Amino acid sequence: MDSILIPLLILIAVVAGVLLLIHSFTKRSAETKASTDAANSPTDPLELAKESAAKLNQEQHRQLYSLIAQGQGMAAIKLYLQATGEGLRASRNAVGALAAHPQPFTPEAPAKDLLADDDDEPERFPYRYRAIVSKGDVTREVSSNMLNDEIYGRIRTLAKSGDVEGAALALTRHSDINIKQAREFIELLDD
Repeated sequence: MDSILIPLLILIAVVAGVLLLIHSFTKRSAETKASTDAANSPTDPLELAKESAAKLNQEQHRQLYSLIAQGQGMAAIKLYLQATGEGLRASRNAVGALAAHPQPFTPEAPAKDLLADDDDEPERFPYRYRAIVSKGDVTREVSSNMLNDEIYGRIRTLAKSGDVEGAALALTRHSDINIKQAREFIELLDD
């Protein structure tokens, strides 16, 4: 009996140690996820609503609030996602903030902040952003370290609002392609 007792105690100690390690890793992962989610989500929903409303043109703004009023939250999120090019989580948060804090439509010139003075260089990011569009057999790609989700979303919004030239100029400003290539790219964006 004594010969079985010592290995059994060692086995129990090892199992307890493994369980403690798993518990600490799980707890640490949950804390990291919570802090990442908190860092990615804005603290002020009113400010998020203002920023989100500014990304929409008048027609998109009207359609979005119509869907919210009808209780069609998923359709509103889909509309916002398509209008801005932002991710699903960001679109969900934006629509939630817009529903909780309704914003009037305020016409702005979004091309103005995309097309700053020629003396101002666009910000360069530590990664290359790839934007790919295709229609039929035609595919175009723009890869640049001066693009990100927000800038590309604004370019798409310009294009969808009918300002194709403004969108093309913004795309050339934030990438290394010429105006002709930018126009071809913008033409392929979904209607």
